[in-house]
Amino acid sequence: MKIGQPSDTSVALTPPATPKAGQSSGASPTREAQTAGVAVTMSARARELEQTSRTETEQVDTEKVESVRAAIQQGTYVVNPEAIADKLLANAKEMLDRTRS
Repeated sequence: MKIGQPSDTSVALTPPATPKAGQSSGASPTREAQTAGVAVTMSARARELEQTSRTETEQVDTEKVESVRAAIQQGTYVVNPEAIADKLLANAKEMLDRTRS
């Protein structure tokens, strides 16, 4: 199983805050939730990476997911930190190798 980014590509950006009396006009943008967002375009490379990510996430072992879910609900799930560390390092190496080629 690979660790990846969420496939949600929608991004809502808020406009810079209007300075109040006594504040400089160089105020940074706020991070508050907003119903209307700014349209964001993705490069062809970003769309390609997103498609690759979606393809990789489709390869899910549903039986394993169900067994882990059941173990968590029963309180018997045991985390193996060595396995997690090994997979994180392997994924990091794979990502570095991709950027170098």
